[in-house]
Amino acid sequence: MSETEATLSVRRDAKDGARIPVVPGFAHRAAPEDRTAPLSPREAGKALRRSVPRSSHASLVLPAGRPDAVRAVEESNQGRVAGLTPIRVGRMAASPFAFLRGSAGLMARDLVGTPVTGIAAQLCGDAHAANFGLYGDARGSLVIDLNDFDETVAGPWEWDLKRLATSLVLAGREAGADEETCRRGAYDTVGAYRRTMRLLARLPALDAWNAIADEELVSYTDAKDLLGTLERVSEKARNNTSARFAAKSTEDSGDGGRRFVDAPPVLRRVPDTEAAAVAAGLGDYLGTVSEDRVPLLARYTIHDVAFRVVGTGSVGTRSYVVLLLDHRGEPLVLQVKEARPSVLAPHLPAVGFDVPEVGHEGRRVVLGQKRMQVVSDILLGWATVDGRPFQVRQFRNRKGSVDPAALVADQVDDYGRMTGALLARAHAHSADPRLIAGYCGKNDELDEAVAAFAVTYADRTEADHADLVRAIGAGRIAAETGV
Repeated sequence: MSETEATLSVRRDAKDGARIPVVPGFAHRAAPEDRTAPLSPREAGKALRRSVPRSSHASLVLPAGRPDAVRAVEESNQGRVAGLTPIRVGRMAASPFAFLRGSAGLMARDLVGTPVTGIAAQLCGDAHAANFGLYGDARGSLVIDLNDFDETVAGPWEWDLKRLATSLVLAGREAGADEETCRRGAYDTVGAYRRTMRLLARLPALDAWNAIADEELVSYTDAKDLLGTLERVSEKARNNTSARFAAKSTEDSGDGGRRFVDAPPVLRRVPDTEAAAVAAGLGDYLGTVSEDRVPLLARYTIHDVAFRVVGTGSVGTRSYVVLLLDHRGEPLVLQVKEARPSVLAPHLPAVGFDVPEVGHEGRRVVLGQKRMQVVSDILLGWATVDGRPFQVRQFRNRKGSVDPAALVADQVDDYGRMTGALLARAHAHSADPRLIAGYCGKNDELDEAVAAFAVTYADRTEADHADLVRAIGAGRIAAETGV
């Protein structure tokens, strides 16, 4: 039998005997009389509760040999631009929530000892509350979704959910909310995730894939108190464009073009050889974007390259902004950002998840982002610069974000519900929502358990943050604040 014949096995329909091929990549419906057929996805998810009770997700057992906060930060600084690591440490020291943002690897290490169902989903890997935001689609409309995928990898869906819930507790505490409000924020986050997954499980597959139109998300999650905040963020995002950034950060170069202006330590021009290497990397990048976008990019000329410090956890990675101008002198700015291996990857085998060979870390980031978002940047791609992998995307693509640590108390749970729903939608693109919904169930047992975990881990994060602050004061680790 040929390989094709072996793959395209057939069964006989119970009604008319028609031969129906089982095509790889598609689901196969067992014959009605087949008593050996596996459980339905919903039933399989429900059955997992016996081996992994939903209440067990409240537990946290820290691993033996866990590094202290300073050692964890120092380990995560390895391979970064050494001169920038004090800025990273200073940003992480700003608050416990900021420490969480910079310590995804430490949390992944801690999550190894927590229960997992074994259901795999494409993870954001760093799904804290500040990594959701607005951005522009190809038609100029604003959408809201997860927007940071540096650590994306396939793994246990619970890890993203627990990180998100913990971040709501820490953000609420920083905002001055009382402890019950913070716990409720985590509880509502999980509840929205669970209810959204159940909704997606009931929808036709195509409808579920594109579900929860963004304009309906606030009302669906009963987050009406957020409306004013989102409207203000949306207005700001509409003006957050390449043109606006270029107007503030570039000057006339004297030869009909423009060039970046140094604004240390955040923005600095780079030597010609470094700029040329980045520009050369964009040649390979053209082969990674959708073919129909190549004629668009061909209408732009590269004018300048600068190094720009970004984020909290990302500080110290190599990140460039590239200025391109069209025939009218209108700018497009691309970000070329170093793609390091996911900090989750070393810890996945310990919980039964294989880590496939990546090949190119920029490709991992881009494909992970496309798997999780309903709408992605039309210019996403990847490149190699001086042997290092990078991701490429539009810079200032009408981006806007809510600062969860600046919310008023009665908005914390609203924001949790909205982000919980978004996370469920993102996970449902790679994991069968029926399977996760079957496990999560109808009642709030999972909500209570993960909320309890979130409070416990938030306490742990506050202790780690305090250790880091003391170490900075004692001169054990260098930090630059206010940058």
